[in-house]
Amino acid sequence: MMVSTRGRYALRVMVDLAENSKDGYIPMREVAARQDISLKYLERILPLLVSQNMIEGVHGKGGGYRLSRDPSEYTVGEILRVTEGDIAPVACLECNAAGCDRTEDCRTLPMWSELNNRITGYLDNVTIADLMKV
Repeated sequence: MMVSTRGRYALRVMVDLAENSKDGYIPMREVAARQDISLKYLERILPLLVSQNMIEGVHGKGGGYRLSRDPSEYTVGEILRVTEGDIAPVACLECNAAGCDRTEDCRTLPMWSELNNRITGYLDNVTIADLMKV
């Protein structure tokens, strides 16, 4: 599994919003400057997070973005599934994957399944609050 730039940046944005939550709604340009992410790239990530109710956005004067929940309520796995689509290590374990003709005879499927369980288990137990402590 390779996490894309979008996934990595989304995590950085979520931590930034959490760390600066006392400031209310935070303008996108401030997040972009602090995280050294282009404004154009953020314009693609933030609406995705808003559409999934992970953050709230307000337009106009005094507008910006903020988390919609407490940082301890967001897991890295949840954020990566929103930005990456699926985090399974192989196609046959992705959500809604078409059945494989070799499932019954596949010698490697148990190994891939265990790897998937370990990855998702770990990522689903690391929160934004945990990342703020690092």
